[in-house]
Amino acid sequence: MNKLISKSLQWHRQFFALVSYLQSPFLLFVRLYWGWQLAQSGWGKLHHVSNVGEYFATLGLPMPAQMAVFIACVEFFGGIFLALGLASRITGLVLTVNLTMAYVIGDRQALLSFLSDPDKFIAAAPFAFLIVSLIVLIFGAGRISADGAIAFLFGPAREKQANSVPA
Repeated sequence: MNKLISKSLQWHRQFFALVSYLQSPFLLFVRLYWGWQLAQSGWGKLHHVSNVGEYFATLGLPMPAQMAVFIACVEFFGGIFLALGLASRITGLVLTVNLTMAYVIGDRQALLSFLSDPDKFIAAAPFAFLIVSLIVLIFGAGRISADGAIAFLFGPAREKQANSVPA
């Protein structure tokens, strides 16, 4: 029996070690796909900023025209940064706040139906972007990202190596 448990534990460790190699490619795929979608959404808002401003005015937001430009820029540049994996945790935080406010202000009924009608909450426009933003905020961009390249080039190991070389 001990041999069976030992072998099962070994298989379990090997399986999850293998699956963990998929983390960075998965994060890359998620960032590229949803970052591109978010950048396109922001681009569309930038090109129709007057319509977005009018919509924001119907929601009672202060300075709707300026808010429309700001939100469009957050989505456009946030989507680009998300896709590249650049400043990913900060970008994830900004997008999480933005998309949470999209629920609170723009789709309150879907937000309030979180427990009573989860399908309505999930079907709301901000849902997928919010989940991706949270994933990147919590897990980071992964190794295959601008953040990963910066960490590789300028991380602590490189710093120690540079400091150990006599001038």
